[in-house]
Amino acid sequence: MTTPGAGPSGAGAGVDGVLNFRDVGGLPAGAGTTRSGVLFRSAHLARLSDQGREELRALGVRRIVDLRADDEVAFEPSRIEGLEVETLRAPLFSGSTSSFFERDATLDQLYRSLVDESSDRIVEVVRAVLETRPALVHCTAGKDRTGVIVGIMLAAAGVDEEAVVADYAATAGHLSPERNAFVLARLRRMHPEARNLEELATRSPARAMRTVLDSLTVRFGSPAGYLRAQGMSDAELADLRGALIAAPPPEHPRAEDT
Repeated sequence: MTTPGAGPSGAGAGVDGVLNFRDVGGLPAGAGTTRSGVLFRSAHLARLSDQGREELRALGVRRIVDLRADDEVAFEPSRIEGLEVETLRAPLFSGSTSSFFERDATLDQLYRSLVDESSDRIVEVVRAVLETRPALVHCTAGKDRTGVIVGIMLAAAGVDEEAVVADYAATAGHLSPERNAFVLARLRRMHPEARNLEELATRSPARAMRTVLDSLTVRFGSPAGYLRAQGMSDAELADLRGALIAAPPPEHPRAEDT
């Protein structure tokens, strides 16, 4: 998680001016894999360049789901002028982003808060992706809010747990040392006594996503069970699997078997 004004963004993988941009396609899901070109994830779009807008247009993105709070959006508005895309606002915090730094929350506490206090918004985002695709889900850095909600979606659709964890953990490699130093310096000036700043602002340890998935399994039977407990129907969960997961092509019998 970062605060508004999180410092310079680097170019994302495939969309110029967007940090931490990636397609979640190609992840193993039992015998199948996640479809490419359906669900994208990223950091904010406040530094989306002209080239980046063309790249986003070429990807066919039809809906953007912005998980940021009002103050973040006001400070760094998305630069999507000219794109034929619908933006859905779905702030995932009940309070301000700075409140987690003020109380020196751990990453596990932050994620538990997201799962427990923003369950209605999480379901809203999943339904938004089902309704209009391809979709891009983003927050400020694309690490915590985006990481948790995309992780839940992938796991509920049947993506292998280790692949869900690896997709979440990959964010650390997309956040440059320069960006991290900028963010940490700013936050330490604001919260000099906080001990968890570095993990909250810059890290995406595999352990954190495993903790989320394990908790959902213990409390609800599975990540899909969590979404079901929040009001999603079995038909919607089946639609989620169908939207995100491509089954392998049927095997043709060999000549010697006929």
